[in-house]
Amino acid sequence: MTERLDYPDLIAGLTEPDDAAVWRLDDDRALVVTTDFFTPVVDDPYDYGAIAAANSLSDVYAMGAKPFLALNVAAFPPNLPTEILGKILLGGSDKAREAGVVIAGGHTIQDKEPKYGLIALGFGHPDRILTKGGAKPGDVLLLSKPLGTGTIATAIKQEKADPAHVQNAVIWMKKLNAEAAEAALGMGAHAATDITGFSLLGHAWEMALASKVGMEIDFSKLPFLEGAEIYAKQWIFPGGAFDNREYYQPHVKFEKDLPEESQMLLFGPQTSGGLLVAAGDSEYQKYIKNMDSQGPFWEIGHVIQGDRLVII
Repeated sequence: MTERLDYPDLIAGLTEPDDAAVWRLDDDRALVVTTDFFTPVVDDPYDYGAIAAANSLSDVYAMGAKPFLALNVAAFPPNLPTEILGKILLGGSDKAREAGVVIAGGHTIQDKEPKYGLIALGFGHPDRILTKGGAKPGDVLLLSKPLGTGTIATAIKQEKADPAHVQNAVIWMKKLNAEAAEAALGMGAHAATDITGFSLLGHAWEMALASKVGMEIDFSKLPFLEGAEIYAKQWIFPGGAFDNREYYQPHVKFEKDLPEESQMLLFGPQTSGGLLVAAGDSEYQKYIKNMDSQGPFWEIGHVIQGDRLVII
């Protein structure tokens, strides 16, 4: 708690395992700051840039804020045509424009492998910032995007991916989490995070640990991308899935004999994944009644008393 004592306006920082740093500017505004970048997950440079930008902005949305300004962060091999870098930056620029974000510059270096992402800034209300630590027993757990980008990206690298599966995955990875963030705030959600490299179970455990609760997730309610379960049965997983399983499995209880490939899907890293939101069940029911639909979410489980994740 040293940060809170030394810097009372720092709402979220290193002492909290959240998706972005948050600084209170005044009674009505908080500044949200984050950065993220990664190597290509698809072959098309434009799509890669758009996915990386959507992924970077997702951390701002996960805090219940709205992004407005960004800087490019890029690394590029000198032996590749600069036109490729131009397409990457264009994909990021177009996605930022869709989000109402201005890219005002950035920095590029030479490297052996392309890397791209954003430093993103957003505004939120200090009293409505969503963190990982607010989930309460009885809350409903909501997910805004299907799972499976990790196994599909690995299938692409192994040249085993069906083009239709790739196209569908790209659409979801490029999708902004803006609508989900707005909906979460509208229903007075208690906690949120976005699902990225640590997998659904890894990020869910971070939320559970920060909130001092357990979670019950219904496997039958989880959405998966087209093709994800096919590649899982072929045991096509990124290395990060095995790292996640080793680290987080002690905190997970599988109630029945779920096939190992299905378990691995839940430990699979996600690229530009959805928001995981914990909200009051009655507030969510009012929301979907007013929407006359499930909105941007799948209902995947509940927050419970306890100290582990239970997969039913």
